[in-house]
Amino acid sequence: MIWQPQGDHLVKRLIDWTREEIKPIAVGFGACLVTNRVAIEGRSIGYMYREEPDNEVDGGWRFFAGDEDDAYVDDPSNTSVFNVNTVANHDPAITPHLIAPFGSSFVRDSEGFKPDPLGVPVRPEDN
Repeated sequence: MIWQPQGDHLVKRLIDWTREEIKPIAVGFGACLVTNRVAIEGRSIGYMYREEPDNEVDGGWRFFAGDEDDAYVDDPSNTSVFNVNTVANHDPAITPHLIAPFGSSFVRDSEGFKPDPLGVPVRPEDN
């Protein structure tokens, strides 16, 4: 198991969680997209939003470290699919916000997650 430095503490990489370690804290929210800054590099989630799902297993949640630029996000190889419950085990601070409706977005500051005043990003194909 690899632990990554995250500020003054260490965060376990999302890809290192085993089935035995994952607790049922956010069951039933489906699959989500997570950038590799969170999944592989072990960063905490700094930005999250929920959009209409892409398919029947997708819960619509998208999770980011918060420092990814457009070029990084636009490259599909920088994103992985996970069960939302696994992501909630990695970063339990997301859990209270998972019931938010489609179109919700949250940014993390020193006090926790707050609604993002800019809202959900608009994809070019949505224009």
